[in-house]
Amino acid sequence: MSEPLHRSDFPHVVSPPTPLEEGIAAPPPKISFNHVSITLNDRPILKDVSFQVNRGQTLCILGRSGVGKSVTLRILMGFLRPEVGSISVDGTEINLLNEDAMNEMRQHITMVFQNGALFDSLTVFENVAFPLRERGSLDDEQIAQIVNPLLEMVGAEDVRNDLPASLSTGRRRAVAMARALASQPEIVLYDEPTTMVDPLIARRLGDLIQRLKSQLGFTSIVVTHDMRFAERLADLVLFLHEGRAAYFGPLRGFLDSRVEEIRRFLEYDAYVIPVT
Repeated sequence: MSEPLHRSDFPHVVSPPTPLEEGIAAPPPKISFNHVSITLNDRPILKDVSFQVNRGQTLCILGRSGVGKSVTLRILMGFLRPEVGSISVDGTEINLLNEDAMNEMRQHITMVFQNGALFDSLTVFENVAFPLRERGSLDDEQIAQIVNPLLEMVGAEDVRNDLPASLSTGRRRAVAMARALASQPEIVLYDEPTTMVDPLIARRLGDLIQRLKSQLGFTSIVVTHDMRFAERLADLVLFLHEGRAAYFGPLRGFLDSRVEEIRRFLEYDAYVIPVT
């Protein structure tokens, strides 16, 4: 059985809000997209997309390839700037931040890239330790006390001295998740975490995302094609179709939707190729 996660291991994570007293204003959404549009290489990618995610919620972004799912994450990280619309994190408009301020924001919001984005010349241990060494305030023993439990958490403790090139896709993705958590974020963005991984690793990654939410109150956005994975994780669903938000709301409403594009997506996902 997995050991419970402790909030003291993630000091930057703020506890989910308690029920508000009558007359006290609700806090702003943790993440807010408002009427965002972006064009890349003369092709409109997102068209007037809006959504909000509150602290401790998990949003799954669904849709076919090329509809802007991963672009949405890159906008949140400040890697891309939209032509129209506003994006805020904890009420701070990130479009207005300079690069230094955006780097400060990235200490609280991190991304697990689809390819892992690990450093090929560093061992698994050193990859996970990298954000801690960049901070410069911890000695080797303190770093090891953080990194080793993270590697155990994602099931990569047996490859701590290996180089990323020797690992499977699923193992690299698990190590990338451990490295993201080492930076002690409040928000974690996942870009196709289960693509090209075996079902056992996919289940382990899904279980970890759930634990981070339930035990630590992490806020997450998960880009995925895997509807079964989304059903396990999602509080909210954003379904993108031709660059627009064809649906944003609770998971149940998405599954029950009669919108043609959504029904087609769900039916295609449920189709199993017969074994001959």
